[in-house]
Amino acid sequence: MTREYHQTVYAPPPGAADILLIRHGQSAGARPGESFPMKDGHGDPELHPNGHEQAQAVARRFADAPIAAVYVTTLQRTHQTAAPLVDKLRLTPTVEADLREICLGDWDGGEYRIRAANNDPIWQRAKALREWGELPGAETTAALHERVRRGLLRIAANHPDQLVAAFVHGGVIGAAMALASASDPFAFHGAANGSVSRLVIQGETMTIRGFNDCAHL
Repeated sequence: MTREYHQTVYAPPPGAADILLIRHGQSAGARPGESFPMKDGHGDPELHPNGHEQAQAVARRFADAPIAAVYVTTLQRTHQTAAPLVDKLRLTPTVEADLREICLGDWDGGEYRIRAANNDPIWQRAKALREWGELPGAETTAALHERVRRGLLRIAANHPDQLVAAFVHGGVIGAAMALASASDPFAFHGAANGSVSRLVIQGETMTIRGFNDCAHL
């Protein structure tokens, strides 16, 4: 009988960590003249009611997944988004500070959202140059990428051959995908709230296995 060869089904290589990068749910809206509560220089809004619904949708999707660990950042919107899933899985989330959102400097606390929505010329220049550091007092793109890479590699080293969920931020997902694909730093900007992206990390090699999956929402 002639042997037949069929397409293979992807599986992470031995020793790799399979990391689900889940963007936090929709957070409270920014209002002109008002600042979000601040934590360590970052705006720290709580989830909007829609964000809590998105968190529940994430929990339903992954309730039976073999997730070995859950990570959150220093900011409350990731804790609140992770809460329904960690309750189902009976896990205690671990804080990974290096995966906190971009530090937006003078525009943190909600000002960035307002400026970006109104096409502020400084924001337009930052986009054109692919440089977060163009915003007044903000973290540079290089600094963001350095710490996101550091945080991801630390998680991966702790979880060989395991599936992990990391509840993070849109800017962090954009940085992670750009690092893994060696692409334009802003190419993956704008992952949806509650969306799931996926990285497989073996040693220092990052492979993208998904981006902005919203099938559960």
